[in-house]
Parts: sequence; structure tokens; C-alpha cells
Amino acid sequence: MTKYRLQSITFVLVAFLLGCNEFMVVGVLSNIAKSYQASLSTVGLLVTMFALTYAICTPVLTTITSKYDRFKVLMTLIVIFLIGNTLTACAPNLWVLFVSRIITAAVAGAIISLILVYVSIVAPIEKRSMLVATVFSGFSTATIIGVPIGTTISTAFSWHVSFALISVLTMVVGGFLYCLVPRHTKQTKGSIAHQVQLLKDRRIILGIVVMVTLMAAEYTFYTYIRPIITNVLHFSTTQLNWLLGLIGVMFIIGNTCAGVISSRYGVTKLPLISLACLAFLLVMGLSFQLSWLGIALLCVICLVLGMPGSILQVMFLNVADHDYPSAINLASSLNPICTNVGVTVGSFTASMAVNFVSIQQIGYIGAVFAAVGTVCSVLLLRQRA
Repeated sequence: MTKYRLQSITFVLVAFLLGCNEFMVVGVLSNIAKSYQASLSTVGLLVTMFALTYAICTPVLTTITSKYDRFKVLMTLIVIFLIGNTLTACAPNLWVLFVSRIITAAVAGAIISLILVYVSIVAPIEKRSMLVATVFSGFSTATIIGVPIGTTISTAFSWHVSFALISVLTMVVGGFLYCLVPRHTKQTKGSIAHQVQLLKDRRIILGIVVMVTLMAAEYTFYTYIRPIITNVLHFSTTQLNWLLGLIGVMFIIGNTCAGVISSRYGVTKLPLISLACLAFLLVMGLSFQLSWLGIALLCVICLVLGMPGSILQVMFLNVADHDYPSAINLASSLNPICTNVGVTVGSFTASMAVNFVSIQQIGYIGAVFAAVGTVCSVLLLRQRA
């Protein structure tokens, strides 16, 4: 097996363990609440707090640490992540659990950002798009495989054991990173002010808006995916698990398609992808009249929504590589930042909207975000032209 293939596998494993750490808590919220005799609403703040910490700390850390040796920064962040996750596994009370989640959220975004920087370094230019998409598939795999396994372990033993296994995986992957990641890579150092120039580029601004709005569009309905499948489409709880797995597989297929599309067409197909999301969201309510039609539409729209993230992240890296080389770390952090902002905006909007509209009509709320994303996709294409 070539060194490049081993590096690629390791990068995907990093995304997988970060995804497990972030999303596994959703599956064990009730177990955590029971173990600390806390309300579900209080424990639910773990999810919101993680997303906010992630979004705030990621650009700050990536910008500040860009002047230091990349390899040393990555390994230091992995150690901090290991400490934070292990603290989660051993948390004796809710206060310590919150602190531990803040620690892991603070460094998780910076870690994946550095991984994406290394992707742009080790991958030949013609393979960059595909490797970026493959790395992002690690997050989707975490929701399909990691989260259900973690939930099963939590039920059989304890939720503490679930996070302990992530610590074990972190040590293994950390060892692979230490052996496989290049020690010395070319770094263009610049001031923070010079790096922030990246965020003034119209291509970057439009790309950020597209990613945030499409992620928000996704989470207007994905926040309520379980009640949609069981209460609206009337599938049983037994069918729920494999249907969620199927939807997760569609995200992975979308990521894979994104790698091919990005390498061949760049961002030129982004308006078509955004328009498809808009159209599917507008007819979502109608498709829910028939159970299998509804689940088919959910699968297709999740496949389509699995594409924009990878396509835009490659664009961010290419723009920085060509015009803002000192801001490559910041560029690599834009996808995880936008994702968490989009998730926060979409889920919050959905939680407010269900007070006024039924879950069957939630697609119309997502369509508003998708419409903004479509317009900005067209503007982005014109800007690049």
C-alpha cells in the first residue's frame, strides 16, 4: 500500500473520530440526563454549546496558529482533543462534562482544518477534489456507523464507554498521523490582518453564504428527520434505523459525486445543485402524502445536499493557494465553520417554525434558505467568470 493511500485513510479516520465525538452525544442525551438526574433540555445544551464553541474557536485558532510549525500544532491539538474526550468519558458531573465538550469543540475545527491543509499538500492537484470529498465522507460515516454503535454500547454498558472508545481510536489515529504526516511543509507566514484579507474576497463571501444557507436548508427538515419518518411517513421504529442508515449512505454518495464534479467542473454546477435543492424542498410536503415517495425524496435531496460542501471547500483552498497563500489554514477552516453555523441557524429556525407550521410543511421554510443559496451560487459563477 502506497504512503499516499495510507495518508488518505488516516485523514478519513480523523474525520470519522471527530464526527463520532461531535454527533454521538445526540444519541446518548437521554442516558446522560438519567446518569446526572438532569433535565433533557439542560443536557440538550451540550449540542448547542458545542456548535457555537466550534464556530467561534475554529477561525481564531487556525489564524493564530498559522505562524507555528504545522506538524507540531496538529499533534498538540490531537493531544488536547484526547484529553478533552477522555475527560468526557470520565466526567463525574454535568459541569465537568460541559467543560470537556468545550475543550473538544475548541480544537476539533482546527484539527480538521489542518487535515484539509495536508490534503492540499500531499494530494496531486488532479486528486485534491476527490480526497477532500472522501475526507468529508468520514463525517457521514460517523453518523451511519459510529453514532449507532456508540448508542448501542451506551445501552449495553454506559455512555462513558462510548467516549472511552473514541479516546482509544484517537491514540491509534494520532500514532498514524505522527508517522505519516510530513514533518516539514512550506508555510507562507503573514500577519492576521493579511490572512483576513481572504474573507474580503467576493468569491469567498459568496461561497460562505451558499454553504451556510444550504446547510440551514438541510437542517430545517433534518432536525426533525425522526418524527418525519415515524409520525408523518408512518414507518415503524424498527424501520427507522435502516432508513436513517440509507439516508446517511445517500450523503456519502453525494460526497463522492461532489469529488468527481469538483475535479471536472469546479463550481460551475453549483447553481444547478442549489436549484435542485430548492425544487425538492418545495415539493417535499406533497411527497409526504405517500410514505415511499416521501422517503425517496428525502434520500434524493440528502444526496444532493451532500455535494456543495466538498465543492466549495476545494474552491476555498484553491483561491487561498493562488491569491492568499498565508491564509491557507483559514481557508481550510471555512467548511467546518459554515457547516456549524448553518446547522445552528437551520435547527433554530426549524424549532421556531414548528410553532406556526406543521412538520409536513417544514420544507417551505428550508426553501427560503435554498432560494438565497441558489441566487448566490449564480452570482459566484458570474464572479469567477
